Amino acid sequence: MRRLWLCLALLTVANAPATSAWATPQFVNGLVLDGAMLDKSGGVGANTGRVGYFSDLYYDPQTGHWWGLSDRGPGGGTIPYETRVQRFKLKIDKKTGAISGFKIQKTIIFRDEAHVALDGIAPDPTNVLGNAFDPEGFVVHPKTGHFLVSDEYGPSLYEFNRHGVRVRSFVTPATLIPRNGTNVPNFASDTGNTAGKRANRGFEGLAISPDGAFAYAMLQSAMLDEGGSNGFCNRIVKFDTRTGDAVAQYAYKMEGANQGRGVSSLVAINDHEFFVLERNNRGIGVGAVLTPPNKKVFRIDVTGATDVSTTALSNASCPGVTKTGPFLDLAANTLPALGDKVPEKWEGLVIGPRLKNGDYLMVAGTDNDYSVTQNAGGQQFDVYYLFTDADPFATSIQCPLDTVTGCFFTTGGGPATLTPAHKLLPGVLHAYRVPAADLGNYVPPSGGHHDDDDDDDDDDHDDD
Repeated sequence: MRRLWLCLALLTVANAPATSAWATPQFVNGLVLDGAMLDKSGGVGANTGRVGYFSDLYYDPQTGHWWGLSDRGPGGGTIPYETRVQRFKLKIDKKTGAISGFKIQKTIIFRDEAHVALDGIAPDPTNVLGNAFDPEGFVVHPKTGHFLVSDEYGPSLYEFNRHGVRVRSFVTPATLIPRNGTNVPNFASDTGNTAGKRANRGFEGLAISPDGAFAYAMLQSAMLDEGGSNGFCNRIVKFDTRTGDAVAQYAYKMEGANQGRGVSSLVAINDHEFFVLERNNRGIGVGAVLTPPNKKVFRIDVTGATDVSTTALSNASCPGVTKTGPFLDLAANTLPALGDKVPEKWEGLVIGPRLKNGDYLMVAGTDNDYSVTQNAGGQQFDVYYLFTDADPFATSIQCPLDTVTGCFFTTGGGPATLTPAHKLLPGVLHAYRVPAADLGNYVPPSGGHHDDDDDDDDDDHDDD
């Protein structure tokens, strides 16, 4: 396993003009995490053990545990992959909020009721989900300690026990199921579908109320029959965690639908207010375009919002929840190790522990797509970048998966030799300090669940 490489940049930013009623959270520092890092599953290659980093983040204040969710794997849904979640450790300076010492403590594989691993490969045949799973949102139920995980393929919401075994499937509203005119679904692609969620645009964000009574799952973008790729009116589905049924839906109006814009994360502030992370597909990422990056966090309130469960939405008719902000601009702060360039896939956001001065730590994280791409024939390649270049894509190098020989330039395809300066796309964490007053009526999850899986001696509460 290649060594973990961390870059810590402690920066102070001047107060920027606020665009809402809150001050701008203060950027503290960032971590750049080795793109070749392996998890605790025992796997030794990209498709069996490489960390895919942060399709979502979650901090459990009752146990002090941090969780990082990986998605469907390096194969983009075409190669088998045992989906999983990582429990990790962070050292936190309780005075400054600076983070360091990222370390994976435990890897949990998601399994169905028969203990068969849920697979990242896309559904086949396409009208049957089977064990296909593309996890994108993760929370811990504050009373039971069970995991709730949202899925893009269905879109689905599942409940797992602490060992990663599925114990329940929530009931997805029928109007969200991707389908054609005769209600035959295609879960793997948009081919033939005219309604329901778009392919790879299912439940991306997931939040849970502080008392665990309700879970909120959010589509990544507008459905096929509500604007499709040009739509900006999105849906949040409220589920009763006791019954597993959807009890309401709310509309959310995104900034815009251009540049692949969509929702990446949903975070509960209390039982009616949330943070929503919107981003486009610009920045440093596998197959991305460098500029202009747009990664913003907004605050919403569902109080008094219209229940749109039976209402057709469109760009012209979007009775959205109350939305303010942006609260945080994730593209405003960069790290020297990335050549001060903005990562493409900011997908994780979480409110962490309280610091000694009363502020809260907020952490954002990126999905690095395992730093893997593949050709039309299904052959996979590791992608390396020289981040200090003005255009890292122009000098990126691809090597056959898990090797450093037979490499070639991404542009032009000529033979290439890796240099020590070339790196796989890393995972990135940013730490922010947020005054308690700026969070407003923040209520942390509570319910009495206890830690029953602490199988190591590492201290999750280390301070610098």
